[in-house]
Amino acid sequence: MLIDILTLFPEMFNGPFDASIVKRAKEKGLVEINLVQIRDFSRNKHHTVDDAPFGGGLGMVMAAGAIFEAVDWLKERRGEPDRVILLCPGGRLFNQDLARELSCQEHILLICGHYEGVDERVREHLTTDEISIGDYILTGGELPAMVLVDAVARLIPGVLGKDTSASEESFKDSLLEYPQYTRPREYRGYAVPDVLLSGHHEQIRHWRRHQSLLRTLGKRADLLAGAALTAEDKKILKEILACLQSLDLDE
Repeated sequence: MLIDILTLFPEMFNGPFDASIVKRAKEKGLVEINLVQIRDFSRNKHHTVDDAPFGGGLGMVMAAGAIFEAVDWLKERRGEPDRVILLCPGGRLFNQDLARELSCQEHILLICGHYEGVDERVREHLTTDEISIGDYILTGGELPAMVLVDAVARLIPGVLGKDTSASEESFKDSLLEYPQYTRPREYRGYAVPDVLLSGHHEQIRHWRRHQSLLRTLGKRADLLAGAALTAEDKKILKEILACLQSLDLDE
């Protein structure tokens, strides 16, 4: 996968992209990340890329010119990207399904907004997607771009150590992951659940599914609305809800 990133602060990416999973993906040749300084495409002598908004208002707005010029330059050298994505607060909320969708693309281009936003003509005539990583305000689109790249890169076949690793993580089916334990069996009086030491694979599978549903219900109940629940899942949820109801009545 080729990932082009237009940014005012390419130096911000050095640490995150030179360690862990993203570094591994780059070393394997599975991901190529190209950082492009937007200021290099400014046509004024001071290389400014922002200006005051028409109609007045606080703050500055990123001008369309340098962004359009940078995208044109990239397209001439690397071809038409599959997706041109603006990282901004008003975009589609980033989640695992969207990460999986983007991981199937061969070439994506990310535009990191800054200041009070970007000229509307960038949204209307240049981008294919707008993506947000959450309902809060950040200084710019650099951190969201890092989050997106990390989430997408790990889903590309061959990036993780085992092909099944990515498919078994949290949110794979809209549920939170079940609790995980490793050695020692007991630490400071806290023991690993007996079922995980039983060697009974079906009991372990059922316990993990039960815990996944219980954890999702307790921490992110909103995820259940979009989950593809099996008949077994629905039965387990009924048992959990009945148990919780009985505890409430006892109190």
